[in-house]
Amino acid sequence: MKLNVLQKSLAASLVASVLTANHSLAEEETKLWSGSVEFGFVDTSGNTEETTTKSRAEIFRETEQWKYTFLFNSSASQTDGDNTAEKYFLANPLSYKYADQDYVYGYHSYDDDRFSGFDYITTFSMGYGRTILDNETMKWDAEVGPGYRSSKVDDESNSEDSEEIVLRMFTNYKWEFSENATFSQGFDVEAGEDNTISNSRTALEVK
Repeated sequence: MKLNVLQKSLAASLVASVLTANHSLAEEETKLWSGSVEFGFVDTSGNTEETTTKSRAEIFRETEQWKYTFLFNSSASQTDGDNTAEKYFLANPLSYKYADQDYVYGYHSYDDDRFSGFDYITTFSMGYGRTILDNETMKWDAEVGPGYRSSKVDDESNSEDSEEIVLRMFTNYKWEFSENATFSQGFDVEAGEDNTISNSRTALEVK
């Protein structure tokens, strides 16, 4: 009788240990992922009917040395039922941290602006990154490296497709100035011989 009770106790302890271990692993796996999703809609009526929609998704997976980011942006506008703007942007940077403040990165982006005269613009880049500032409330990263950009024009355009070497420069600053609010500022430049493309994003996130 005592032997059966002992066996049941050992079995129960073993099951509990396995469940606890699985739960701990699940929690650890969950902490590797983070992100945010945004959506906006504006409807203006009067002499003209205008609607604007915007969406943004940012997903991160980060370990002690590796960080992967998935970024998606979209925006569209209509005036009296006619499309006046439509844009999609996708980027997926990957970085490897080899020192406390230093890392190398690989970057790819795809830009599809239906009203720009281009079918798409895609960029590949690799280079050096450094975490300039990193404390409990602030983080500031900067990156620089060479890249390659391919621009495909629309079929109806009189322009020609282009390919060029670019210099990519990127910086992102984040300040968590309270428990419920975070300010961020990002700036990205791709400078080529023919064209220079720059993007800036300022955001205030409230939890």
